[in-house]
Amino acid sequence: MTRSITHQRSLIIPFPFIGQIAKKIRIFPLIVLLFSPISVWILTEAIAPQIVRAYTARVDLKIDRMADESYETILRRAEAISRAAAQRSFDTDILATDVSVIVTVESDGAIAPILSLEVSRQQWRARPDPKRWATYFKTARSLLLFDTPPAISNTAPAAPIIEPATTPTNTTDNAPNSPAN
Repeated sequence: MTRSITHQRSLIIPFPFIGQIAKKIRIFPLIVLLFSPISVWILTEAIAPQIVRAYTARVDLKIDRMADESYETILRRAEAISRAAAQRSFDTDILATDVSVIVTVESDGAIAPILSLEVSRQQWRARPDPKRWATYFKTARSLLLFDTPPAISNTAPAAPIIEPATTPTNTTDNAPNSPAN
């Protein structure tokens, strides 16, 4: 009951040269399937390259007010510090396209931002001047109590000297350390 069936290489057309071509056609799709992801990747990169991943470097700085320092002096210090921070951010991080620096000042317990520097790499290359790119906060002067006189002065007023009230002592009492005993 077993029947032996011989398979032909091509069931549609029984010519022998087509069977040889069919064998080659079967190998070709395997090669195409293996190399198609690479060719698709190369094609997509050629048409639409990946977006460059750039970002803004953010720096927050805090400085303390020195004794008898004016608002203009502290403002100049803030500009110098923000300039150095922006330059250092661009130098150390090549992917940073923008830099944002906020300088905060502490004065007699009051803390307020004094300036904000936001600049792109191209703008900074053209003109590395913090005065050009900085935003100054106008209310910082009053928030940091520069307009009001200091509440505690460095020189303390002389305190009045109060002498203790003296009471007359009786020398005839028997005191434990008196020479009469």
